[in-house]
Amino acid sequence: MSKRFLSLVLLAAPLIAGEYAILPTGFRIHAERHETAGSVVRLFTKDGVTELPASSVAWFEADDYVTPPVAPAPPPVDAPLPAPDSRTLLRTLLQDAAVRTGLPPALVESVARVESDLRPEAVSPKGALGVMQLMPATAKALAADASDTVQNIDAGARLLRELLLKYDGDVVKALSAYNAGQGAVDRYHGMPPYAETQDYVDKVIRTYVKAGGK
Repeated sequence: MSKRFLSLVLLAAPLIAGEYAILPTGFRIHAERHETAGSVVRLFTKDGVTELPASSVAWFEADDYVTPPVAPAPPPVDAPLPAPDSRTLLRTLLQDAAVRTGLPPALVESVARVESDLRPEAVSPKGALGVMQLMPATAKALAADASDTVQNIDAGARLLRELLLKYDGDVVKALSAYNAGQGAVDRYHGMPPYAETQDYVDKVIRTYVKAGGK
């Protein structure tokens, strides 16, 4: 290829956008494009035009920088399912405790509703704690922490089972003992004449019956 033809090709070739003029020293000059006219090279930059002797440019190198593609939008995140409300979780704990102790779930839940209205934070004037209102000493005797809701419910169900076994399945005596203590039931050979205990037993039984007695 003749030098004259090469010059014509350089003049007629499409101007390269985004390139480096590499000088013999290794120094690089970034240009949007260049033109070669005889012994002069014109470098077109965003700031204007720079003219250099053609002999001062060793070669041109395409700028291989590629603008990063726009990151795709992250896929929509499904809204998390609403967490079960606390009362639903408590009812599940009560049911599980009933199954473990072989008691009707409705009976265990009825006791819990009358005792604390299913409130883990409930504290009675006498110091009974949690959902099934265990006294700390009673919970300790059952190897449980009354302030721990799971342990509290489990221990309450176990206590109710023990009372039902002691009183041969007599629900009134068992519930009376749960509320007033075994000593009071044994002393009176049945439900003690305490208005609070009588009201308590009545409420639990009515709540149990209303729930279907299952």
